Parts: sequence; structure tokens; C-alpha cells
Amino acid sequence: MQHAQANATKPGALAGVRVLDLSRILGGPYCAQILGDHGADVIKIEPPTGDDTRTWGPPFKDGVASYYYGLNRNKRIRHLDLASSEGQQTVRELIGQADVLVENFKPGTMERWGLGYDEISAEHPGLVWCRVSGFGTDGPLGSLPGYDAAVQAMSGVMSVNGDAGGPPLRVGLPVVDMVTGLNAVIGILLAIHEKQRSGKGQFVEAALYDSGLSLLHPHAANWFLDGVQPRPTGNAHPNIYPYDALDTATGPIFLAVGNDRQFGLLCQCLNRPELVDDPRFSRAGARSINREALRGELTRSLADQNAEDLAARLMALGVPAAAVLSVDQALAHPHTLHRQMVVEMQGGYRGLGAPVKLSRTPATYRYTPLTPGHDFDE
Repeated sequence: MQHAQANATKPGALAGVRVLDLSRILGGPYCAQILGDHGADVIKIEPPTGDDTRTWGPPFKDGVASYYYGLNRNKRIRHLDLASSEGQQTVRELIGQADVLVENFKPGTMERWGLGYDEISAEHPGLVWCRVSGFGTDGPLGSLPGYDAAVQAMSGVMSVNGDAGGPPLRVGLPVVDMVTGLNAVIGILLAIHEKQRSGKGQFVEAALYDSGLSLLHPHAANWFLDGVQPRPTGNAHPNIYPYDALDTATGPIFLAVGNDRQFGLLCQCLNRPELVDDPRFSRAGARSINREALRGELTRSLADQNAEDLAARLMALGVPAAAVLSVDQALAHPHTLHRQMVVEMQGGYRGLGAPVKLSRTPATYRYTPLTPGHDFDE
């Protein structure tokens, strides 16, 4: 577990970059939190009632939902009514000080307030403006609101998730929102890099719809090649086997066997060397085609195994495998703590750490969620 005070004084990779976060809900706030973790000075503007996710609970702490706490670290919060002339003027002043603006208003909203990209970029040509949207600003679905679950449904993600033969199933994480936030970070960093050459900012857009479609590997690649409709395969991989969760005496283990060498080592560990020579299983493609027969053989061999012990033995041999852990077990795992993926800050805050590790300019944790702010740092 990493205590924030240990590295809070080190300048991050984005130290000196000023970010005005006008976004709410998930994709935009997640993007701005990542920028803040890596040193950017982030001012988040919220309406007088606060970001909607403050109410997305339980659980709550001091009336604010855990959902909000997970997305708004390393920001300072200021409340403004952007529908008022006073709020619009204040935001215009803050934009004049910012390097990056992040927003996820429905397209046309900022323009209605006199704060549209065309007008603002003419005044501040160096500004990098990032919009997180549902479907982009034009096209058949342009300007429509987008939500994670709806885009999972529309993009095909739900159609390949779930048990084989079962109905489409929403992924149990807001994966489209989060990937959109990551794509927004990538776009902002690309624009900042290009600005070093041109001296100009630009408009960056990360749409949930595009991000949802981008997640379709390998299903899209398969469909492009053979035209066969992808279907849910449960825990199993559509292309390789055994890449699946199988039962043991103590619970499920996930085997991620990606090549013939690893399959041989698995069979060695399970004392089933004859499976390697079986023409149904001797090559990767054959194993995928004959997966049901192979699953039956492995299930019998795993019936008396301990999942954690077997996973440790397989990993030592170079075969990717893991006992299936619950969220609390994963967060308490010794390697989670070693990787500093749980962060503690003053006031009892605990959150997930930054997954990107930089050797000279590591992520820092300086402001807990709900820290008030007014202007950018001098």
C-alpha cells in the first residue's frame, strides 16, 4: 500500500500543465484524474449541486458516494452555474489560463453558452480541447447522449459476453466509459506533443461508440476474415484453448495456455503426457476445434487439485494460470501492495493507484477528492 505523502512533493511528468475539467460522470473525470495523478494542475468545475455521481451509492461517506471518490482525486473543486452569465465569464477566464480543457457536455451546449470550440480556439489557439461524447458531433447518431451500457449493447460488446448459448450480457465494469477516458488521455497527450512542433492546440474527441467498437478484438478480426457471426463463449477464448476457467477441488482456476510449449508443460504438471500426443490436442488450432473433448479431459484431471497451489506450480513453469479471486482478495494480494496499486491519503481516503509507472517522474497523490479550489496554481 502506498501512502501519498511519500512522493507527493515529486514533480510529475505533466507538472506545469493546467487542466480545466468541466466533465462529469465517468469518462471525462477519469481522464482528468489520470492527468492529475501525473502532475497536471486540475481545476474541476461542478454545478452548485455537484457532479451527479455524488449520489450514485451506497456506499456513502459524508453524503458523497464511493463512485465519485473513485474518479476525482488530484483535483480541486469549484462550483459554478454555467447557465448563468457570471459562471460563463468565470469559466472563460479560467480557460484563458488553461492548457487543456476536458468536457463532456452534449454537443451544442457549450456553443449555446458562448463557449464553443470555434470561438474559444480563436481567442486561445494553443488550447487543447478534449470532448468526451457518446457518438461524436455528426453522423446518423451524432450529438445523441451516450451511456456505457447502451454503447456496450450497440457496439456488439454485449453480444460476445456471457455464457455460450446464453443471452447477451453487460460486462460487469463500465469498460466503455473507462476506455473512452483512456483514449481521451492518449488524444490529449498526442495533441500536447504535436503542439511542441506547431505551437497550436487542437480539438480532441473520444467517443464512447468508437471506443466500444475498438474493444471488439479478436471478434471483429475473426468476422472480417471468415464472416462467421461471433457468439458468447463464456470464460473461454474464441480462438485458443485451453484459455478458460475450469473447476478444481477448491474453486475455479483460469488456464491461459497460448502455445504448444505451454500446453506440454500443463500436461506434464497434471501427469497427463498422453494428451500432448493426441492428434486432437497436439496443435493449437486442433485444441481450439476439439475444445469440448479437451475440456472434459482437463476437468477430470483438475478435480482433486488445489487452485492456488496448482496456479503457483504452473506459473513457476511458465504457464499463465491463476486462481479466480474476489475483489477483496485481489486488493489485499501481496503483489497488489507491492505494485502500489492501493493508495492511502489523509482523511481515510483509499483508492486505486496509477497503473503507469515512470522511473523519474512517478505519479503523485496530492489532493483527496472534494478538495476545494479557486484558481490554478501560480
